[in-house]
Amino acid sequence: VDVDVYDIDLFETDASLVADLHANGRFAICYISVGSWEEWRPDASAFPDAVIGNAYDGWEGERWLDIREIDALALVMLPRLDMCQRKGFDGVEPDNIDGYDNETGFDLTYEDQLRFNRWLTDEAHARSLSIGLKNNAGQVADLLEHFDWAITEGCFDQGWCGDVSAFVESGRAVFAAEY
Repeated sequence: VDVDVYDIDLFETDASLVADLHANGRFAICYISVGSWEEWRPDASAFPDAVIGNAYDGWEGERWLDIREIDALALVMLPRLDMCQRKGFDGVEPDNIDGYDNETGFDLTYEDQLRFNRWLTDEAHARSLSIGLKNNAGQVADLLEHFDWAITEGCFDQGWCGDVSAFVESGRAVFAAEY
């Protein structure tokens, strides 16, 4: 596909594909879920039971995570970010970074989510990876300076694209996926 940026799964993508994309002048973004546990992932057993919460509505085999437990989650998330870096990705799409606004099974606050999301940006940047704010329009004002770009799902269909306009106004990309 003749596009500038590919957003592809960490676990399903070989480093050779990322290298091929780069050889053709493309950028590669590494998709990982950071706010949910997915039973089919090869590292699913590395998550402590205590951080696995309610089922993620509409996604069988997926459950919310207790993002307040950064030290416990770091045992899984840091190796994932390391793998993104080793495979040569340019950036990371951290999925499900809006748990505070969902029924996770944990009493997550707005501040808890800010703390976790800022930790993620620090860790991505420490690995020279750009990072996008995904589907968390409610925290754009507090996170704009930390994230390099944004990605939305269904913002045209659901009428909330304007909520991430601060990224465009600051000269940063916004990628919009519509299904």
